[in-house]
Order: sequence, then C-alpha cells, then structure tokens
Amino acid sequence: MLNLLPLAFEFTSPGPIAFELGPLSIRWYGLLIASAIIFGTVLAQKLAEKRNVDPELVGDLAIWLVVGAIPCARFYYVLFEWHRFQTQEWYKVFAIWEGGIAIHGAIIGGAIAATIFCKRQQISTWLMADIFMPAVILGQAIGRWGNFFNSEAFGSPTDLPWKLLIPINRRPPEFVNESYFHPTFLYESLWNLGVFGILMFTFLRFSKLRTGTITMIYAIAYSLGRFWIEGLRTDSLMAGQLRTAQMISLGLISAGIFGLIWLYGLRRRFPDTTPKEMPTENL
Repeated sequence: MLNLLPLAFEFTSPGPIAFELGPLSIRWYGLLIASAIIFGTVLAQKLAEKRNVDPELVGDLAIWLVVGAIPCARFYYVLFEWHRFQTQEWYKVFAIWEGGIAIHGAIIGGAIAATIFCKRQQISTWLMADIFMPAVILGQAIGRWGNFFNSEAFGSPTDLPWKLLIPINRRPPEFVNESYFHPTFLYESLWNLGVFGILMFTFLRFSKLRTGTITMIYAIAYSLGRFWIEGLRTDSLMAGQLRTAQMISLGLISAGIFGLIWLYGLRRRFPDTTPKEMPTENL
C-alpha cells in the first residue's frame, strides 16, 4: 500500500497473503507468477503471428519453459543459500510460494527446455527466443512485485523520499534498528518495463532483424540494470565474496555485445537447432 506523505511516500507491504479460502491461503507471490506466465504466453503468441510462427507452437513451448524454468530457478536459489536451508525443515527446499527463486536459474532451465523443444519441432531456438524475450522481461516486471508483498529482496537503508518500510522480523540482523530501505523491487520492475518497451519497439519496428538480435538486446539491457540494482541489495546470492548476479550480469553483457558483433559485424548466424535460413535474416 502507498502511504502518502508531504513531498514523499513510503511503500508498506500489506503482507504475503492475498486472500484465504477456508484452510487454503492464496499468496500474492504465486498469483503474480501465474499472472506473469499467462500474460507472457498471450503476448508471445501475438508476437509469433508477426513472425509467421504458429501460436499453438508458442503455447506448447510455454509449458516446457515453465516446467524447465521454475524448478531450476528454485534449485539455483537453494544452491547458493544452502547454509540457510540446512537449519530448516527439509520441505522448505520446495516452498516456492514463500519466495526464493532466481531469474538466472530460470534462464538456464528455460534455455535447456527451449533447446530440447525446438530440436524436436525442428524450429529455430533463436527465433523462438526472440519471440519470447519481450514476454520474459514483462513477466519479470510483474514478478518483482512478489518481493514487495513478501518483504524481501530489498536494498540497503535509505532516507530518500521514496522508501520501503520493512517489518522488524524481516530485517537483516545488522540493520535491525533501521526501518526504511531501498525498494529495489520497484527499481527493477521499472527498469524491466523500460527494457520491455525497447524490445517491443525493436521487434515491431524492424521486422527483418537477424535471428537472435532481440535476445542479445535483452541480455545487455536487462543485465545493465540488474548489475546496478544488485549492488544495492542486502540479500544477494554470493559466490565467496562476489555477488553472483553481478558476475552473471557482466557475462551476459559481454555475451550480448559479442553476439551483436557476430550477427552484424561478422554477418554470421548463431549455431541453431535447425539448419534452415530464417526469413527474418535479411539485414
């Protein structure tokens, strides 16, 4: 909820529960993930039509992506937070509804699932990736609000006019006496919406892009924002003394730049699941 203050405002989560049906509690986190999947699939199907791809095929791939991405996103998170899960009940490893999935894990799982699917269907993995990337970043923008309702993934303490009130039981021990923190969920959601606008404009305006272009732009644009925002967070997944998301973001930025040089500087195609030349590669 937003509490309006003179010349400022603060974000205050109403809690993780959206509503209850008898003994069943429906959480905002789950609702937002489900909404992201639905909206993303519908959008990808619309974009597929503009590339002469069967929308039914996109719907089938969406199922594969969910099956591949969500478990890998959870596994990735648990792997880097294993020290914490060791002290909890074993079933907490699977409690996705309480929060704790990592987008980079989802990307890995989704990429594996998409490659297998496209190989079976003999369609370009890069073409399907280009179709899905605007939907993926839109889903990320929606899903980030799950962190708000769970009072998690927030930044360092701040007294900026915009700020996030974190309940005392959700604060890191070193910041237990602080009340307000950077709303990094909001920063990333807004950044992702901006990236979504860039991808949609590029996809719709330039219909003859070389296959893989949209995916490379996504890798660069999203990772630039994630690298900056991750530096503000207090709960980053760590690999030793390094923030995992920042390392991967740098890798994705480098890969995206190299990919664009490969496509347009060297004018070569990416290795793909189909040898067929895609009709969009005329630039």
